[in-house]
Amino acid sequence: MGVKQIFQQGPIDPQFIANSISKHAVKTGIGGHSIFLGQVRADVIDGQTVAAIEYTTYEEMALQKMHEIREDIFAKYPLTCMHVYHSLGKVNAGEICLFVFTSAVHRKEAIDACAECVERIKSELPVWGKEWFADESYQWKENK
Repeated sequence: MGVKQIFQQGPIDPQFIANSISKHAVKTGIGGHSIFLGQVRADVIDGQTVAAIEYTTYEEMALQKMHEIREDIFAKYPLTCMHVYHSLGKVNAGEICLFVFTSAVHRKEAIDACAECVERIKSELPVWGKEWFADESYQWKENK
């Protein structure tokens, strides 16, 4: 498989997620799906509430890293398909910024692959988040 575009500007629309899921109804060999939705939290940091996160990346490097993650996961798990979408730009608290969707003949493989994919995205993908507060101040997000 070639390098797939995973980035989209702004939040991931819930209708897009629903449409992605519904398209799999014709794939009758699938027995299980696993879906992860990452949502921007309104964390309170030093008395200020996060209003949004602005995501940035060096796209070519990030897409290549995601391709490597994808290839590793397909080699490890017998998946039917895997879809990953990550926001760039500003995403408000409460909106979806990451959508990972894995499918397999059996649920365990779909669930395990989805969980591993999310963990690897969070730890390896060169995407940075600037946490914006209501007063327009910001800080760079640290993944924990």
